[in-house]
Amino acid sequence: MKVERLAIPDVLLIEPARYGDSRGFFSEVWSRRAFAEHGIDPDFVQDNHAFSEPAFVLRGLHFQRPPSAQGKLVRVSRGAILDVAIDLRQGSPTYGQHVAAELSAANWRQMWVPRGFAHGYCTLEPGTEVLYKTDAPYDRDADAGIAWDDPALGIAWPVDAAGAVLSEKDRSAPRLAEIPPPFPPGSW
Repeated sequence: MKVERLAIPDVLLIEPARYGDSRGFFSEVWSRRAFAEHGIDPDFVQDNHAFSEPAFVLRGLHFQRPPSAQGKLVRVSRGAILDVAIDLRQGSPTYGQHVAAELSAANWRQMWVPRGFAHGYCTLEPGTEVLYKTDAPYDRDADAGIAWDDPALGIAWPVDAAGAVLSEKDRSAPRLAEIPPPFPPGSW
């Protein structure tokens, strides 16, 4: 397993080993022991699977407020996404900054997005399937988001507003400056 710290070092890009032969391949995509060796030791409680038929489906930027914050381990089993994590930890030296990476079935990368971050992605291919584990269950009352196209975030999405396929919730999310910092010191 290869692990790379991104520009925000708490967000990790992970590439599990894949062993292939004429039958296909085998890959251990999650191992508590192997991940703990790299400082990732969540207690996963939920697996999510999202399918997007068209390219340029944009989901995000989502987070759950404390005490229901979630860490996420994100991967793609079919297709490709641009995966994005935004630091929302008040007092963090990287508050309001983001990191992004392409995750795909071809490159087999995963992204660890710890608690205290907003998360979102844009599908790059039709028929994309995204799977992610969370270390806290979904909590409707703590569910929140920020605008995917907030110019202050400076995210270079592969699609503009006219071409993005969005939910109404994501289309109407507030900008980061319009909400109080969602993760005050001590909550992350």
